Amino acid sequence: MGEFLLKYADGRGQVRQQVATADSEKELREKYVQQGYLVYSIKPRAVSVATSGRSKKVNLEKFLIFNQQFVTLVRAGLPILKSLDLLSERLTDVRLAPYVKAVRDEVRNGSLLSDAFRRQGVFPKIYSTSVMAGEKSGSLTEVLDRYISYQKISLAVRKKILVSLMYPAVLIVLVILLMVFLVTYVVPTFASLYSSMQARLPSMTLALIAVGTTARSYILVFAAALVAGIFGFRWWSQRESARAKIDHLKLRLPVAGDIWLKYQVAQLSRILSTLLTGGIPLVQAMETAADSIGTPILREALENAGKRVREGQSLSVALKASKLIPGLAIDMIEVGESTGALPQMLNSVAEFFEEDVNTRMTAMLSLIEPAIMIMMGCFVAFVLISLYLPIFSLADTIR
Repeated sequence: MGEFLLKYADGRGQVRQQVATADSEKELREKYVQQGYLVYSIKPRAVSVATSGRSKKVNLEKFLIFNQQFVTLVRAGLPILKSLDLLSERLTDVRLAPYVKAVRDEVRNGSLLSDAFRRQGVFPKIYSTSVMAGEKSGSLTEVLDRYISYQKISLAVRKKILVSLMYPAVLIVLVILLMVFLVTYVVPTFASLYSSMQARLPSMTLALIAVGTTARSYILVFAAALVAGIFGFRWWSQRESARAKIDHLKLRLPVAGDIWLKYQVAQLSRILSTLLTGGIPLVQAMETAADSIGTPILREALENAGKRVREGQSLSVALKASKLIPGLAIDMIEVGESTGALPQMLNSVAEFFEEDVNTRMTAMLSLIEPAIMIMMGCFVAFVLISLYLPIFSLADTIR
């Protein structure tokens, strides 16, 4: 069966658009015509996604708010379809609203809620899988509550890390701007002064003036090359092979590589814990977690571990074979398997590594900031000495 983007008008004349499945366009058209709808167009989904102009990602924070409201309405006793009706007409997010309306229309036509979310192609796979588990177990609100809790913690950790990195990033940018200003403006000004005085300059001053005048002459070329390099790197980094190479490079970084790996393992553990708690089998939970992780190197390790688990190995043994997961996490998972409390232990692994990441990030940043200040001080001191040394020499000559 194929997926098609269907545009039609209902009995009240409202134009709607949704993704529907059918063996052919003709079958889908006949189905909706028999239901009394006026069909405007039916296009294969592969064509419509490219031309619909919608973003391929939704804002996770706003999607989290939608889920909180959705759970509140369902728990209050409203049917799922009525809840989707109320929320779809009141969403202010222009990116999220069309997809929620499409989900509502599919549910109205008899699709399962999990299938409707999955067919949109923009919602996290962990979400549609969790909804499917809630539908099968009859505990949709409880499963969504666990997803909301997971997403809140995940966003909080991510924001905390970004806030920690903000000050060093701003400081580095200011230092670079100061260096550019000194080299491209201050140094050439002094070069003109010394040229008019025909002074004999020390070698360090000559080297600095040569760098400054060259930088001033080609600053636009340097800026254009920098912008082109940034865009080129972003384009290259979108490839799966490039992302894998970048991940290997991150792992080799001293201190930062270990922090990055522990953060990824914490995210993986929390995803697995959420899925297993929701009743998803281990192998399916690992497949969903692999699709939900944006790190190719860890995704490959998890896919290989999933094959080993399918063959009968335990999760701890399968993950240990990847030689990527830290030993402490393997030991904790092994204890969770032996005691029958794997979801709870995975949650503990996530909490432990998140706390470790926060502690090590704080320690690393406390060292980076003084290092930046020392580097800036050394550079400024070198510029000042190089520029003012000839003046002191001239003063001695005049005396």
